[in-house]
Amino acid sequence: MKTNRLDSRGLSENLRGGQLKSIQVPSAVYRELRHLTQLRDTFVSAMVAMKPRSKSLLVLEGSEFPPAPAGSQGAVLVKDHLRKLPCSTTVRFKLDQLLDSLAFNEKQVVKTTKEIRRFCQHEPELLQCIKYLMTLPGIGWIVASQLVARIGDWRELRNIRQLAGFLGLVPTEHSTGDRTERGSITHTGDPRLRSKLIQAAWSAIRQDGELREFFRSVCQTPPRPLASRVAIVAVARKLSVRISVVLMNQRAYEIRKPVHSAPLTQEETGPQGTPRRQAEPGANNS
Repeated sequence: MKTNRLDSRGLSENLRGGQLKSIQVPSAVYRELRHLTQLRDTFVSAMVAMKPRSKSLLVLEGSEFPPAPAGSQGAVLVKDHLRKLPCSTTVRFKLDQLLDSLAFNEKQVVKTTKEIRRFCQHEPELLQCIKYLMTLPGIGWIVASQLVARIGDWRELRNIRQLAGFLGLVPTEHSTGDRTERGSITHTGDPRLRSKLIQAAWSAIRQDGELREFFRSVCQTPPRPLASRVAIVAVARKLSVRISVVLMNQRAYEIRKPVHSAPLTQEETGPQGTPRRQAEPGANNS
């Protein structure tokens, strides 16, 4: 049975027993920054969805989607090619609308990114936290602003393991008695922020020798097809610990002792690596 009377009794008993935990409501500054970062993610998602829609349209009509040439202008050349691609009137209209939507969302992403920068420039606390986070290898303005928006007030961080759990980077566990079983990560929290942090981890292992050697050590344990995926998530979790320390101590990150490590090879990261997302407009530094 479920009634308001029974629910009220259960809530009152839990409250009396101290089993109900309160939540921290972010201040207006962090809520406004969160609005902006969520808006940017919305435009990025809409922008990314345009390519498979255009590709499926061409496949349906028996045309091949042009490959992107190497270089920074590759995407521009592909869009120019699609604008001139010969096709029927109806298909041309639909393809042009998809390309127009893509161009619109690209402009909105750039515009929203500029607004995020402008907003943070006028908030000393936000700007200071972002600058501290950007001292970490692999973390640039986009990831730093997203972290500050989602974490909120850094004073609410209680320990260095809390952020990893908040981002869903800790393993699931199903243990009983003497048996301990740990599985994949929990995937709780914001999936877009978790994805950005994993992208930042790929950049970090190329800049930080310590993280690169940690990545290689983790790769030794899992099966070969999953090795780099498991390892890069472990690096992202290690990165979350550094993020917590930087925010809790309010100081820039300093490399204690440079670790000499050979550069990563294509064999280590390529065939079985986590797929990379297309670069976002306005995100010159992730």
